[in-house]
Amino acid sequence: MNTPSRSLKGQKALSDFLVNATLILICLIWLIPALGIFVTSFRNSTDIFKTGWWTIFPHQAYMKTGEINIDPSVDVNGPIEIEGVSHTFEEWRAGVVMPDGRQLTWFGNKRTRLVEVQVLEWKWFDTKLTLDNYKNVLTGKEISFTDASGQVVRAQGNDLSGAFLNSIAVAIPATIIPILIACFAAYGFAWMNFPGRRLLFTIVVALLVVPLQIALVPILQDYTKLNLNGTFLAIWLAHTGFGLPLAIYLLFNYINGLPRDILESAFIDGASHFTIFTNLILPLSVPALASFAIFQFLWVWNDYLVALVFLGDQNRVLTSALAALVGEKGQDWHLLTSGAFISMIVPLAVFFALQRYFVRGLLAGSVKG
Repeated sequence: MNTPSRSLKGQKALSDFLVNATLILICLIWLIPALGIFVTSFRNSTDIFKTGWWTIFPHQAYMKTGEINIDPSVDVNGPIEIEGVSHTFEEWRAGVVMPDGRQLTWFGNKRTRLVEVQVLEWKWFDTKLTLDNYKNVLTGKEISFTDASGQVVRAQGNDLSGAFLNSIAVAIPATIIPILIACFAAYGFAWMNFPGRRLLFTIVVALLVVPLQIALVPILQDYTKLNLNGTFLAIWLAHTGFGLPLAIYLLFNYINGLPRDILESAFIDGASHFTIFTNLILPLSVPALASFAIFQFLWVWNDYLVALVFLGDQNRVLTSALAALVGEKGQDWHLLTSGAFISMIVPLAVFFALQRYFVRGLLAGSVKG
């Protein structure tokens, strides 16, 4: 008699296991690149060119135990014989395993004439992690490192601290302003009767499908006439206009689904629309507000196109500074990864601070009854 119930329990357990395993796999696939960026940002340039980021964890690797200096009379353009074994320069540089298990690797270019002797050993956690990459990126001081050929390279660092502050100065007002405006608009559409309400709301919803790229040139022309281009006010207004349709739609669904008995009781007691909005609607709408705040902040923080058009280099934000860093120092992975992780810190903090409201805000108004 218990066989069917046991079978159903077994199927449910198997289904739950497969779902959980799939979700864990997806999370790992997403986290591995982020972990690689994080680890690489603390490594020096020499280690980055030689080994992958995963080598900071315990593994077997060839460890340097000595050096062999090649005689200047040896022709490095042909086969090179070392300890009775002959190979080309490219093969020696890639590493050659000797009959006794040692690996001989040519270091640098042909002019160095230096061969490293390496033995396969267990290597535990890498302790050669440094904060210099972050210092170089944030302070803009002179950078000195050794490239893959063994040469010491000196270059001027990129000061991202100013761009970081500019991004904060853009993202915070560009998140708060549309939320405030959208709250009033959503309340009006949900609880106030006025001529053309449905038509105006339809227009707002229709604006969701309009790509922002078609509005950049007309807005830029207006900003030029008003002498606003290149200012923070210009990009605040632009992000507010681009973010309002989604904000109004999201908040309308939530506010429209709030219990009507509470608001009707407040109306009967003589409360005004403004009192109801500030004392009832706003406290009850925190999940929806937090949900949109995450969307808006992440979009503004990671925006490159709007900031490039309306701010340019006059007040460069972090995305523009990172794009310039890629163009100027495309081979300096240690600097690019540290700059990339700096750009990830604030969005991650915002998301984890507000994520408990995220799902509730997304489901706002989706179920009634």
